[in-house]
This record gives sequence, structure tokens and C-alpha cells, in this order.
Amino acid sequence: MDATTLPPVLRLAPDDGVLIARIALPPGTTVAPGVTVGEKRIPPGHKVAIRPHAAGEEIRRYGQIIGFATAPIAPGDWVHTHNCAMGDFAKDYAYSREVKATAYTNTPASFMGFRRPDGRAATRNYIGIITSVNCSAHVADLVADAFKRNPFTGTDPLADYPNVDGVVALTHKTGCGMTEGEPLRLLRRTLAGYARHANFSHVIAIGLGCEVNQLGGLLEEQRLAGRLRSMDIQEMGGTRKTVEAGIAFVKEVLAEANAARREPIPASELVVALQCGGSDGYSGITANPALGYASDLVVRHGGTVILSETPETYGAEHLLTRRAVSREVGEKLVDLMRWWEDYTAKEGAEMNANPSPGNKAGGLTTILEKSLGAMAKAGTTNLVEVYRYAESVTAKGFVFMDTPGYDPVAATGQVAGGANLVCFTTGRGSVFGAKPAPSIKLATNTLMYERMAEDMDVNCGTIVTGEETIEQAGQRIFELMLRVASGERTKSESYDFGGAEFAPWVIGATM
Repeated sequence: MDATTLPPVLRLAPDDGVLIARIALPPGTTVAPGVTVGEKRIPPGHKVAIRPHAAGEEIRRYGQIIGFATAPIAPGDWVHTHNCAMGDFAKDYAYSREVKATAYTNTPASFMGFRRPDGRAATRNYIGIITSVNCSAHVADLVADAFKRNPFTGTDPLADYPNVDGVVALTHKTGCGMTEGEPLRLLRRTLAGYARHANFSHVIAIGLGCEVNQLGGLLEEQRLAGRLRSMDIQEMGGTRKTVEAGIAFVKEVLAEANAARREPIPASELVVALQCGGSDGYSGITANPALGYASDLVVRHGGTVILSETPETYGAEHLLTRRAVSREVGEKLVDLMRWWEDYTAKEGAEMNANPSPGNKAGGLTTILEKSLGAMAKAGTTNLVEVYRYAESVTAKGFVFMDTPGYDPVAATGQVAGGANLVCFTTGRGSVFGAKPAPSIKLATNTLMYERMAEDMDVNCGTIVTGEETIEQAGQRIFELMLRVASGERTKSESYDFGGAEFAPWVIGATM
């Protein structure tokens, strides 16, 4: 079947009360036997009712509840925020009921990566600069800027060091004016995760000297002494002297960093962060399930995939608890949902503040609908562990990490946890990077992919048009993962994305 003969709508589950518009549906379009679109045109990726719904009645997509009718809905009506909203309903967590043995492959794949002296595997080879506080951010940027290629003059300070991917400054807006306790511990855990990251050959830590997040405290608490060079601007004698010392350090270690060589490494050492941003109505139909198939392949080859964005799993967590290897692991996930409910309530908000305006324009109506599509990224294997934000991920298989839904903050936690590759699905067209981990961008629809081809690595819109199956797209994604882990540049890397997107999660009061 080619694109011209495909039906105008998609049915995702037999008992769904809505279908998904594959293309724009003008009034009068037949979408099911005896059902035509009503007076309102239905945009692509949005929902059309195929049976009547009374006010208060549940609305299903993927065979799951995505909301409740706020007014009577007739067959052929557009179903969106004007007539569908959140509501309470009972969830059966059925802990571990659907756990099954993982079908590990007999022919493990490999990639060409860097093997660090401590045995860890890297997909990139950067020199990093971390900052304890915003007050040292500009100084860190000045050090990194000294090693940037100038696209206008063609000068490249790293031309003689082809095995070094770059020098990146990871700056942020906090580190002082904050309370000790969990806010400070969380920041330090994040910074330490980057300081230890296998994709960094060497790291400098730059502070001001009088901040709450003292470099000495960071090094002691996170046991980083001896792993990095630290500099306080006040002790160094100011901006110029600190910049000069930072540049000198990088020059000192460049030859050693450049001595790293790629070698065959088992795919079991891939740690893949799963992200989605700028989602649309196609996300849960194309890119997310295709990435889920690729995630299953990573796990079958012995690797690790990290699902995050707790607010974007909310409402669908009962489908993950069934795959938890133990009740304890499943209850960790449920406890996170309760924490987020309390956290948003204290701020006078609610969990359904997500989806974003862009998500809604793309066809997503409630957080339940978004969560059901977002969790498809994690595939079908067992949930083996649940981690706190930026906690070091040591388990193999599918794991969950607690993060906000905001993409830069979420990915920062995953990379701090050890992710050496990021896969990011998008329907609206997010542009993103996550240094020092390369980021692969997966488009959910062909129209956006063609409009933003210079930013997208994979077009999953081919699933909607019938050009390939979810399995075929997933296999293609997995093969690209291996090539990118081996050094192939992603579109976001071609634009040097990934430094400004470093965004540690800020909790607690700013004093």
C-alpha cells in the first residue's frame, strides 16, 4: 500500500473511541463506516471520535484512558482540549505481572569507541570545564573559546589533535544563593557525574571562591580529589590569571587526550538516554515506538536505556510497574509520582500543566495521552531499576531516572548518570545537543523532517506513510546508534549544540 491509498486515519487499538488523523480531515471526510467529519476541520495528528461519548465518559487511545469528555461528543467530532480533560481513575499497578525473560542476542554487536584507563567505554573524547557557580561561567567560556574553530577564518586550534572532539564549558545559573541539603547535594551529584563522565578525558573545575557550592566541598563530598584540576578565581588573582591558567592546563593535556584511539567495544557498554521534546500527535505512533524497538535491541545486546521525564510518565506508570522486576522497583516509580503530585500542588500547579502549547497544537490533549506515547520509547523489556536525578546508573537493561519533563534538565540528569548517547524524538522540531554525549534527533513526521532536514538525523514519518514498519525504522535507528557511537557526527554536533543545554535541576528556594 502506498501513501496515496492509505486511509486518512489511524486506529491504534480495537476499543479506542478515537482515531488519529493521518492527514488534515476537512468536514465531510469519511473516517469509518457511517462516520464523517463534522463541521470542524481536524488537523493532522489530532483525534476524531468514531462513537458517541457522554459528558464524563472516558476517552481511550492506545486502548488506555487519555481523558474524559467534558461535553457530549458525537461521531465525527474533533476531540481535543475543548471537549476532553483529565479526570481521576483507578490504576491497577499489577506489580511484576508482565515480567518476562529478556531474549539476549547470540551475535552481540559492537562499536568503535574509546577505552579509558579505568576500563569504561566512551563514544566521544572531550576536555571538559565544569563550574561550581554562575559567577565562574564567563571565565569557563573564555577558556573553552580559546579552542574553538572559527568558521569564518578557518582557524582551528585543535587541528593538530584530530582525536580530541573539543573543549566544552558546562555553565549554569546556580551554585550560590541556595540552601544546603538536597538542593546542594543534587547540584553536586550532577557536576560530579559530568566530572566522571567517560566522554571526558580531562576536566577542570572553576569556581569563584565565596559561593555556597565550594569546590573543596564538591571534591570532598563526591570524592573527586585527584580526578580534575580545580581553580578559584579569587585565589588565582582574577579573571585574566584564571583564564590563562585554564588555557595552559588544556594545552598541557591535549597530547595525552589525543593519544586515545578508537577500538572495538561491545554494544553492551552503550548507555542510551531516551528523550522526547516538542512532541505531537504522531510521536506515540512513529518515532517513540520505533525508538522503543531500538531500545529493546540495545537491551538484547546487553546495554542500558534510560527513560526519564517523570511528569511525562505520569498516568501511564501502571504500565511500567507491571514490567518491574520486583515490587520494590515498581513502588519506587509510584513513590516518584506521589512526590510530583505533592511538589506541583505546593507550587499551585497541576500535573496536566504539561503538555505544552506546542504539544497541544500538535494534537496532544492531556498528560495521560502524552505519557502513553512518551513511554513507548522504552520498548518492552523489564524495568530493572529506578534512579534519583543524576545518580550513577550501574544496572544493565531498561531503567528509569527521576527528572523533570523539561528536556535540557532531563537530559542533563541522564548524562550525569553516565549516558554516552542520547536519542531524542520530536514532532514539532526541537533542536538540541547534550555534550559530551552525541544526540541523535528522530523526526515523527515527514513534513517537519523535510522542513528541518539540517537538524534531523532520522525520519520516522515513513511509518505513517507506509514506507516502512516500526520494526524496520527501529532497526535503522539501532544501526545509526552504533555508527554515531563509533564517531559519525550527528546533525546537532554539526552545529556545535550541547554546551548551552547543560541545565542542572534547581529545587528549593533561591535566597
